[in-house]
Amino acid sequence: MTMTDRDGEQVSNDDNASAQQGATADKAAGDKAAGGATAGGAAGDESAARTARAQGADPRVADIMEREVVTIAPDATVHELVLLLRDKDLGGVPVVDDDGLLVGIVTEGDLVIEDADVRLPHYFELFGNLVYLGGQKKFEERLKKMVGNSVADVMTTEVFTVAPDDPAPRAANIMVDKKVNRVPVVDGDRLVGIVARHDIIRMLGL
Repeated sequence: MTMTDRDGEQVSNDDNASAQQGATADKAAGDKAAGGATAGGAAGDESAARTARAQGADPRVADIMEREVVTIAPDATVHELVLLLRDKDLGGVPVVDDDGLLVGIVTEGDLVIEDADVRLPHYFELFGNLVYLGGQKKFEERLKKMVGNSVADVMTTEVFTVAPDDPAPRAANIMVDKKVNRVPVVDGDRLVGIVARHDIIRMLGL
């Protein structure tokens, strides 16, 4: 038996049934794919990284970064920071404000004063004023770290970052060149992830 479709073409009932079955199968496959993507985001990122390597292209930072990032607020106490690093077994964490914007990074190294003997820099007197030679700024920074009670007092504000769409090797290069163990990932100024050394090792398949 034949029927006329919207365009005036004649089609058989069998053709209609086949088309409907095909559409139903396509929808089911699409629903299954969407569910798999939602459930396996991290696995999808790793798969994307492997696919990029197989094709000779560099994976993106978004393919290897950790999306669940442990952070701390700038007004948290140094004591709270120490407990966080200990409990999470971390060597450092990004510092974010109430809006989720990256304002610094703080590591175990920021809690260690290499030279406890903080001495006043050399100076001379000129027209009744003290003129410091060299290390005044460094002296003030070291003194602030020694007496600081908040994360904002001890954190590093010059943070080397990457964007999600940057090539992943860029993060590795920053680690080597800047001698850092982790690189925050930002979208604008908003923290969206972090890349650590073990993420680079995983990317390389080692």
